[in-house]
Amino acid sequence: MAHETGLEMRTLVKPNGQLELSLVRVPVPEPGPDEIVVQVQAAPINPSDLGLLTGPADLSTLQASGAGENIVVTAQIPEVAIKMLASRFDQSLPIGNEGAGVVVKAGANAQALLGKTVAMVGGAMYAQYRKIKAVEVLPLPEGTTAVEGASCFVNPLTALSMVETLRLEGHKALVHTAAASNLGQMLNKICIKDGVPLVNIVRSEEQERILRDIGAKYVVNSTSPNFMNDLVAALKETDATLAFDAIGGGKLAGQILTAMEIAQNSKPGAYSRYGSAVHKQVYIYGRLDIRPTEIGSGVGMAWGASGFLLTYFLQKIGMAEANRLRQRVLAELKTTFASHYTKTISLAEALDPAILLAYSKKATGEKYLIDPTR
Repeated sequence: MAHETGLEMRTLVKPNGQLELSLVRVPVPEPGPDEIVVQVQAAPINPSDLGLLTGPADLSTLQASGAGENIVVTAQIPEVAIKMLASRFDQSLPIGNEGAGVVVKAGANAQALLGKTVAMVGGAMYAQYRKIKAVEVLPLPEGTTAVEGASCFVNPLTALSMVETLRLEGHKALVHTAAASNLGQMLNKICIKDGVPLVNIVRSEEQERILRDIGAKYVVNSTSPNFMNDLVAALKETDATLAFDAIGGGKLAGQILTAMEIAQNSKPGAYSRYGSAVHKQVYIYGRLDIRPTEIGSGVGMAWGASGFLLTYFLQKIGMAEANRLRQRVLAELKTTFASHYTKTISLAEALDPAILLAYSKKATGEKYLIDPTR
């Protein structure tokens, strides 16, 4: 291989509360007997990546110096958040949860992967080269590009895990917020195919149209003055008692639980002074809103609200079940789990303040892809 070094994106927090983003040039690693080196050709920017990339930094304070591979971007972290990041001080951390590319080096026990296009998850994907264990990658089917395989872990497996959770916990239907997202569209396709009723909560008429166009039956708009009535009606019809919330902060999780309680109490003979005995569960898997989560009265006594992380779920179900989900992703990679990108950018462009602000908005329907080979 001609290149001896490659660029890698890094994020660093200084004790004075300054965030620093940069590109560093590092040697291309040599693989061990069971390892491979992948030339990364596509790596998506997911909301979970932004948590490490910029964290709680005030992006209105972004400043850039240098250009190309020498670009350095800084921003100030609000004083209230600095103490929470003490364990990160002065550590230059790589970024990027998942990606795909071509195997350019392979250890003695991994020669069969040489030249293959593979998908990967495990961090440090915003780099031109990534060393990884051969057993940890997903060889993509013949004719599948790195772009097509770049997002085949985080969103597809998260969407599948929601339906798996429904089955494991004995629920009949799902509720999902920020439902017109890339992940939300995948979840709709899964639920339609698997016959699982899904109540989608969106924030605009445009987002509602996106979901209606792919066949969604239950779509409610949280900005509508009739939101709660519409939500209760959808919950009565579907009997949904499980929700996955990408918003996190504010009143929405509490509104969902309240609406579930109203729907359950409307059943004949359901009245109890303690509320419905049917358990209602909201899992918070994102923090698009960083305010505290508000859950008021009116939710009864049989409910739960907790965090949800894909990594923990996959560990819980075990390797065999996790592999079953991965195989479904591969089989439906160009249909159910196809991802669409607003723009493809280079590593240096990803640190351009204007572009960084654009993808940091996490706007519905706008997903950016990094191509480190650019």
